[in-house]
Amino acid sequence: MKVLKKRFLAGICVGLVALISPRATIAEQATKYPSRPIHIVVGFTPGGGNDIIARLFGQKLSESLGQPVIIENKPGAGAILATDYVAKSAPDGYTLLIGASGAMVINPAVYTRLPYDPVRDFIPISELGSFPLILIVNAASPLKSVSELVAYAKQNPNKTNYSSSSAAFQLATELFKQKTGAPMQMIPYKGANDSVVAVIAGEVTTTIADAGSVWSQITGGQARALAVAAPKRMQELPDVPTMKEAGTDVDAVLWSGILAPKGTPPEVVRKLQDELMRIAKLPDVVSRLKLLNIDSVGSSSDEFSRIIVSDIARWTEIARIGNVKIEP
Repeated sequence: MKVLKKRFLAGICVGLVALISPRATIAEQATKYPSRPIHIVVGFTPGGGNDIIARLFGQKLSESLGQPVIIENKPGAGAILATDYVAKSAPDGYTLLIGASGAMVINPAVYTRLPYDPVRDFIPISELGSFPLILIVNAASPLKSVSELVAYAKQNPNKTNYSSSSAAFQLATELFKQKTGAPMQMIPYKGANDSVVAVIAGEVTTTIADAGSVWSQITGGQARALAVAAPKRMQELPDVPTMKEAGTDVDAVLWSGILAPKGTPPEVVRKLQDELMRIAKLPDVVSRLKLLNIDSVGSSSDEFSRIIVSDIARWTEIARIGNVKIEP
């Protein structure tokens, strides 16, 4: 009996060790994090706003954490390929995602099927930057205000259209239409720059675009900014009203942030969050992003999580009302 009892107790101990060891190993790895290079995946080609954000914050992370930070560009399908890739990566903090509004909250609102779930498959770490959107017309257009554009659209529904290069810009314009009752037909274009050029060339009446895509045309006198779709005016455009000041409550600020696969150890998430929040406040980071008309943010993980959940619900309702759907 004593021999059997000893074997029984030994079996229990082995079982407990088997249960505890993986957790202990994960915790131990988290305390040593990072011990090798970190990969940040970007779902767009090099040179764009999200890529620049990734490289700027990646360089600062490398300096403070003492490990290389490698930027991997995996463009395709509106960042769906990159987002799905990270969702299925090991949750160890060594594969992170630059998640933009389009992939994380717009795609779920318009696609009937996605290979990832932005809430179920990810842990938001920090929102890094926000992008105010601007409503523009051709500088030679007789339309000089939001109210004039709305009145023109209602009087000329068959002549009024807008350019759009992605679901994000389409939904922002759909929100504008829903708030104002202005009828406008969407004309699709391949890229944001093409969408802006269409306004300059007189192919379409208007467009809503991020400041980076339209800035040179506004400052160069080719485009007229009618309003900023943000809670406050841009310092660089002090004479351009917000949408609310112009008479319509349209808030369509897009953002970009860092996310990790679900299951990433809390210690790793907290360490990355604290570093990213610190980096976002560095004067050289703030000024570098400001040159691109991007506001440096640096939110907490909890704050970023709430933004994602809220934005998904908001854009899903806008897409439903506008009957905007994309079949994969």
